[in-house]
Amino acid sequence: MREITEHDLHDIARGAAILGTGGGGDPYIGRLLALSAVRSHGPVPLVPLAEVPDDAVVLPVAMMGAPTVMVEKLPSAEQVGLAARTLAGYLGKELTHVACAEAGGVNSLIPVVAAAQLGLPLVDADGMGRAFPELQMVLPTLYGIRATPMSIADEKGNRGVLDTVDNRWAERLARSATIDMGCSAMISNYAMSGVQARESLVPGTLSLCAELGALVRSARAAHEDPVAQVVERLGGRRLFSGKVVDVERRTVTGFARGEARLSGMDGDTGAELVLRFQNEHLVAERDGVVEASVPDLICTLERETGEAVTTEGLRFGQRVTVIAAPADPRWHTPEGIALAGPRYFGYDIDPIGVAG
Repeated sequence: MREITEHDLHDIARGAAILGTGGGGDPYIGRLLALSAVRSHGPVPLVPLAEVPDDAVVLPVAMMGAPTVMVEKLPSAEQVGLAARTLAGYLGKELTHVACAEAGGVNSLIPVVAAAQLGLPLVDADGMGRAFPELQMVLPTLYGIRATPMSIADEKGNRGVLDTVDNRWAERLARSATIDMGCSAMISNYAMSGVQARESLVPGTLSLCAELGALVRSARAAHEDPVAQVVERLGGRRLFSGKVVDVERRTVTGFARGEARLSGMDGDTGAELVLRFQNEHLVAERDGVVEASVPDLICTLERETGEAVTTEGLRFGQRVTVIAAPADPRWHTPEGIALAGPRYFGYDIDPIGVAG
C-alpha cells in the first residue's frame, strides 16, 4: 500500500480498533473524518519508515482525552489541522511528514486527516504498536525524544503550546488543559527528525491495520472464524469467550476508567473474566488469576464478526472473545515496563505476557 484511498479506510479503521486494545477512540468517527479529508484533498501518500530521509521533519498528530466523551463531542477536521499548524508555526520549520502517535482506533486515522489537509505524506509507522492512555507512553520517550513543544486545540478554536521539563509533565499539564477543553482535544507533539523516527517508531503499523481489517472482512465473507485469523496474524492467543454481564465505567481526570465482567461460554462456561481498563484494557483476570497484562495487547472482539469492541462500546449481553497479543519487544525492556507496565497503573504484579 503506497497511498491511502477512501477504499482503504474501512479496513484501516477495523484493524486499528483491534490494535487499540479497547481504546484510541471510536474508529468509526476517525473513518468519517478521514473519508471527508481524502475526498476533499485526494489520496494520502504512505511512506515506509525505512524510506524517511534523515533530515525529515516528522510530526505526529492525535486526539487526547476520554474516548467516552468523543462519542458525543465530535471533533472536526479543522480542529485536527489547527493542532498541526499551530505546532508547525511555533517550531518555525517546514514539515515534511505526518505520523501516528499510536496504532489504535481514531488515532490511526486522525493523522490521515492531517496529512490530507497539509498535503504531506504519512509515515507507515506509529509510536507504540498499540494504544496507551498517557502521552509519555510512547517508544520515542525511551529514546530521549521530547514530547514538547506540543500544541493542543479544541473545537472552539482555543489553542496553546506547552513546553515542559519532561514528558510526564507534558502529560500532566496537557491532561489538565484537555479537561478544561471538555475532556477531548487535538494535539501534535514529538516532532522528530527522520533519523529519530526510524530509530524509535514501530514500522508498518498502518499497513498492519489494513491487513487485519481485510483479514476480518475476507474471513466473514468465506464463513470462516475471523477471530482465529486475527490471533494467528498477531501471534497471540485466545484468553476467554463469554457474555458481558456487567460494566462499570466512569470518566475521571480525562480518562475512561472501569472494569467489565464476562461470564464464560463454550469452553469457558462456569468461569468469569474481569477486564480492567483506563481507556485501554490493562489487565485480564480469570477467576481472580491474571491471565494477561500491559504492555502486551488485550483485545475484545465480537465472537461472530471479529469486530473490535472498544471500552466505551462494551454493553451488557454482548458476546465477545478476548485475545492477547505480544507488544513490540522494546516494551518488555526494564525501561518499557517502568513506563507502561502493570505497576505504573497501580497493579502490584509483574507483566503477564502472551506466553504466560
